[in-house]
Amino acid sequence: MNTNNPTLKSVIITYGLLLGGISVVFQLMLFFLDMHYKNDTTAGIVSLVIMIGVMLYAFIQHKKSNEGYLSLGEALKIGMGIALISALIGVVYTQILTNVLDPDTMQKQLELSMETIRAENPEIPQDALDTARSMQEKMSSPLILSAIQIVFALFFGFIISLIGGLIVKKSRPE
Repeated sequence: MNTNNPTLKSVIITYGLLLGGISVVFQLMLFFLDMHYKNDTTAGIVSLVIMIGVMLYAFIQHKKSNEGYLSLGEALKIGMGIALISALIGVVYTQILTNVLDPDTMQKQLELSMETIRAENPEIPQDALDTARSMQEKMSSPLILSAIQIVFALFFGFIISLIGGLIVKKSRPE
């Protein structure tokens, strides 16, 4: 292998920062449109497409610089590394959002979800609503929210890396 080929570490850092940066720009766009607290399916799909695109691009670029070879193991390492770095950037952005940019984000999200529950289940008892509110308030603590962000990013990073790695891989001849 050529010594000026990028290492896995440099690919992970470069594309992890790229994915994190693109994701923050997308989240800022949602913030400026006042859509950051609405769990919109379209925004989730766009975020997933961005993640898939950056990871596949990273796999292809690493394969090109590695004499046309990429193993499934390398794809998994690259994908999980990218997912972790971008998740950590996302956690920092979320903390800035909820503590500086819009401290009422969590309350807005909670009220929106309570309205959705009431609309979908008009005859739901008040004690069930109170229980749901209590659980959501516990789940929206900064530590739990950060852990959930990282776990979901790693989960989707693994799935994308596995599928993308199987598509892009090319093993070295023995």
